Amino acid sequence: MFNRVILVGRLTKDPELRHTPQGTPVATITLAVNREYRKDDGTTDTDFFDVVIWGKIAEAVGKHGYKGQLVLIQGEMRSRSYEDKQGQKRKVWEVVANKVKFLEWRKQDEVDLADFGTEIEIDPEDVPF
Repeated sequence: MFNRVILVGRLTKDPELRHTPQGTPVATITLAVNREYRKDDGTTDTDFFDVVIWGKIAEAVGKHGYKGQLVLIQGEMRSRSYEDKQGQKRKVWEVVANKVKFLEWRKQDEVDLADFGTEIEIDPEDVPF
């Protein structure tokens, strides 16, 4: 069996980070993904995917994720059933992510390369190969 989902889209709102009673971090997001097919008027439809993220990745998404941010999600599609407040059985499909890559950063979140030392120049004559 094979179940892998890879999505690139934008967060529809800031991530919601919470913790289970045992203290495990869990973040939920909704990802807006444009379809490739264009209509005659040049517009595209958009699909919205509910995504659940666990553990340290959830903490990172909660800390650095923001509404409108372009992200790549890799994970599995899963379903779960529950009973709503009216006693009706409901089924939910969601992506459970195991990898998240931020494809954009806010200005204040960008890494300052000065934090990693100064740039040096190397003379090609000094390289032994």
